[in-house]
Amino acid sequence: MPMPELPELARVYSQTPLFTETSVPAALLTRHNTKAGVWGRLDVYAGHLDYVMDEDVPETHRINAGQSAVIAPTRWHHLELEGPVEFRVHFLRLTETSEALTDAS
Repeated sequence: MPMPELPELARVYSQTPLFTETSVPAALLTRHNTKAGVWGRLDVYAGHLDYVMDEDVPETHRINAGQSAVIAPTRWHHLELEGPVEFRVHFLRLTETSEALTDAS
């Protein structure tokens, strides 16, 4: 399954703190999802991690520093870390306007 793309009208409304391999909440390492209507953008700033889409056949995507992964609403997923990493998740929802995407990083 290909990685989803953010809809054009998705806008950032919240974000997590900057997480590292020592500060990542355990909940992100286990199967979880976002609520209906909530998109996620996982941005990796240093190192790498694996974004696992927990479908009938799990699919793993390696996300390296400078790359992002899009998390579609209600899709089950988890993260796998190996070594030093810095990342955060931005949460987005659809708006009715086509203003430029807010960068809350």
